[in-house]
Amino acid sequence: MPQLPEDIIDRLNQMERRLKALSTAVNTRPAVNEFRPTPSESVTITRPLFRIFDGYNHEIFADDILTGGLARPWLQLMPPLATDPAKWPSTTAAAFTTVARCSNPIWQPKLRLAISTAASSGATGQVRVLVDNVPFGPSVTAGTTYDYIGLLPGDMKTRFGQTMNIEIQAQATGGTVYAQPVLIHGAQT
Repeated sequence: MPQLPEDIIDRLNQMERRLKALSTAVNTRPAVNEFRPTPSESVTITRPLFRIFDGYNHEIFADDILTGGLARPWLQLMPPLATDPAKWPSTTAAAFTTVARCSNPIWQPKLRLAISTAASSGATGQVRVLVDNVPFGPSVTAGTTYDYIGLLPGDMKTRFGQTMNIEIQAQATGGTVYAQPVLIHGAQT
């Protein structure tokens, strides 16, 4: 075996010692499934607290320390809705008209929205969605299902936790166009 200069062997031994020290440090870290309250919370909180923050210091996940379960993000649920299209939001207007509107907090960068649509006998029309006055997804022909998932308009970093406004708009020719939201939730990129 060829003779290596002594300084290379010394360097290799030093690197090996550093790797062992690093390996020991990594293996002796506290478990990541244990979370403790911050010093300001330790008087008031008697159970471990679990919180996760994103790179912009937005609290994106937290447990409910009083009763257990999920505290943030709270998840919105759809209410039971009428199945009779005659009871759905509708319009007879020839121009796009807002037939339904809601406001929701921004927790995820994407939104999925599904809408059942219908038209009265002999009618035709279109249904579209606006998020903060910006078109969201395609317009669909009344009688087909609108089902779209896409990025929300604007900058997610600065809009996190703020409110977005969602509008369902419809237009009709020769009768009535109906639109009923049936699914809505945030999604990751």
